[in-house]
Amino acid sequence: MAHLVFVLASTGNNKTLAESVSVRAQELGHAVDILSLNDYEFPLYSTKMEEKTDALPGLDDLMNRLGQADAWMVFAPEYNGSFPPVLNNVVAWLSRQGDDFRQLFRDRTVALATHSGGGGSHVIMAMRMQFSYLGCNVIGRSLMTNNKKPANPDTVTALINSMTQT
Repeated sequence: MAHLVFVLASTGNNKTLAESVSVRAQELGHAVDILSLNDYEFPLYSTKMEEKTDALPGLDDLMNRLGQADAWMVFAPEYNGSFPPVLNNVVAWLSRQGDDFRQLFRDRTVALATHSGGGGSHVIMAMRMQFSYLGCNVIGRSLMTNNKKPANPDTVTALINSMTQT
């Protein structure tokens, strides 16, 4: 049994998608923690803000929840050909903790998913690039849905299996 963290970079359709994938993961015997980045009201990252901030409320909790996971699945809609600002902001804050910006990310298995108005390929490419750069092992297959294309159950199961292989 694996401990998976599903990271939500929005609410609405991506939350619904994460909840449905969570049901399947639990059916396969895995524990799932659904974590909404919108619950963490971090200020916009800047070096000036970092210098002024001694302890960011919620950052330790977020790092612990992510750090305890065997794998992550990130759910984000496409925003202007990329990912939502909340995701980039949280990654910026997380990467500035400690002496090694890749510490939390290195060798972490990450799956990518989106429910987007369009096809969602741009958000998947943008997340793949960022998480790969941070040292994550990003699964090649991704989950892309929209109002006309529901989640493929075979893809969902394959992604969960890829996330939980040891």
